[in-house]
Amino acid sequence: MASIEQTLSAAVADITNRLFSLETKPESISFQKTKREFEGDLTLVVFPFVKAARKSPEDTAKAIGEALCDSCPLVEKFNVVKGFLNLSLRSGHWVEAFEAERQAEFARPVCPDDAPTPDGHPIVIEYSSPNTNKPLHLGHIRNNLLGWSVSEILKSAGKNVKKVNLVNDRGIHICKSMLAWKLFSGGETPASSGMKGDHLVGKYYVVFSQKLAEQTKAIMEAEKIEKDEAENKVPLMLQAREMLRLWEAGDQETLDLWNMMNGWVYAGFQQTYDRLGVNFDKTYYESQTYLSGKAIVQKGLADGVLVRKEDGSVWADLRDEGLDEKLLLRKDGTSVYMTQDLGTATLRNEEWQADRLIYVVGNEQNYHFDVLKRVLKKLGYAWGDKIVHLSYGMVELPEGKMKSREGTVVDADDLMDKMESTARETTETLGKSAQLPEAEARALYRTLSLGALKYFLLKVDPVKNMLFNPKESIDFNGNTGPFIQYTHARIRSLGRKFHATTGTPAPAQETLFAFNPADVTLSDKESQLIQRLLAYRDTVSQAADQFSPAIIANYLFDLAKEFNGFYQDTPILREENEAQKRFRLALAQHTGFILKKGLHLLGIEAPESM
Repeated sequence: MASIEQTLSAAVADITNRLFSLETKPESISFQKTKREFEGDLTLVVFPFVKAARKSPEDTAKAIGEALCDSCPLVEKFNVVKGFLNLSLRSGHWVEAFEAERQAEFARPVCPDDAPTPDGHPIVIEYSSPNTNKPLHLGHIRNNLLGWSVSEILKSAGKNVKKVNLVNDRGIHICKSMLAWKLFSGGETPASSGMKGDHLVGKYYVVFSQKLAEQTKAIMEAEKIEKDEAENKVPLMLQAREMLRLWEAGDQETLDLWNMMNGWVYAGFQQTYDRLGVNFDKTYYESQTYLSGKAIVQKGLADGVLVRKEDGSVWADLRDEGLDEKLLLRKDGTSVYMTQDLGTATLRNEEWQADRLIYVVGNEQNYHFDVLKRVLKKLGYAWGDKIVHLSYGMVELPEGKMKSREGTVVDADDLMDKMESTARETTETLGKSAQLPEAEARALYRTLSLGALKYFLLKVDPVKNMLFNPKESIDFNGNTGPFIQYTHARIRSLGRKFHATTGTPAPAQETLFAFNPADVTLSDKESQLIQRLLAYRDTVSQAADQFSPAIIANYLFDLAKEFNGFYQDTPILREENEAQKRFRLALAQHTGFILKKGLHLLGIEAPESM
């Protein structure tokens, strides 16, 4: 599609320069896909040329259309609707463009990691960033899927990408779980309880919150004070703060407990990551990066850029930039999130010499990342402008928001189990797995459940909040992952049926169906499908520019719908003209390639059969 548009843009620029004495540049001219209610393939808006042409919009469009028909072999005919010039391209060109594109796309690997790594400074993308006081939940799933998918899309667009994780393994929230386990667990371990380690630690984070609430309420009632004041007097909270101080002071007993419980959590996280299909090139730990942040803060203090207040706390004053003061070190010398992020960003920039540092973090942290960039620049790090906050909306459920401290989050592992159960129920009801052996059926349920989950979360623009409905996501007929997966399986079945009916063995390695473009007569359905297929590379580029897997997801849905309309109305294996049959098989095969490649960019498997 891009080469066609470039050719037409150059032709239009030449025509408008010649007819209207304009100095039009081809890159300033763009086309739209013609609306279905009008005849044509591509539409040019001619209003920008009307003043120079000194004609009505209709006459301006007619003059450009006539000149294109005379001078550009791509254009077969045109029609004018007010100020819109609808161009119909020569059908033979669509077939030639399709053949060139499918040859090029077939040579590209499905997985961008299988292509050579591009030269140049990498784009470093941080996602996941879990806390080691609780298991991953539904919000983490959206974060992981978004970060992984954006990474793959950027790679497919030719970028050098490094995927990194930052584990938040220290701080007061970690100490809360540690203290609750120490006081109330009776020595319970993952082995003794049969629980995943991250689930067990998360259990004691909830226990801490429950005990804290009980003790806070008692003090509020006894002393007739507000909640915040009472909470600061609760012995349990004072103990947690003391545990954090001991950790930062290097107390061995505290460090031993921390190492043991974090080890449980890391093992649990890895199981969930493996099941989700996400990975990282490097994992950073806050316990290692916060010291770098503290050193940066101390230097900023020595240089007079930062301010130490009377209580000993250290702040960055951003009031001259229209913001507020930002705490960087507490009065007891312990660090905050901003301190750690200063250290992490500096370490990454030194290590990778990154082109950009992208953080996939929810939109509740918009202010945090604005401040991070400003503090870095205030400290003299001009590269702070490389930081990009890929902000995304929250995931909610029909029953409302999730709350970690109350234990009302939707656990990632439990959700995947539920999705797999729903996929089994739906697939068996529709009879789509009736002929499969049990092992293959289980693999299919897993593939469909993850496809449904990933597609449902990624098809929504990242900036938007979303409502997740597990049952809706499994639908085989709606805008869902299983609908696209089923379309891919249907296409693969066509190839197998062709070889079965002709008695030719299927090749051991995938080969392209050959056809002669000169023998093809193109129908409207085939032309529309080709145009949709030719838009794939532009779609990947657009998704990369906007960091939006939703653009890929909705393209795939439109492509699947386009193919199914073509499949229903156009005979393929029953086509008697052999040349036309082979062309349609090639068209179906390439649609399958593009669906598989696009699904990979979303982390979704494309099943061979269903």
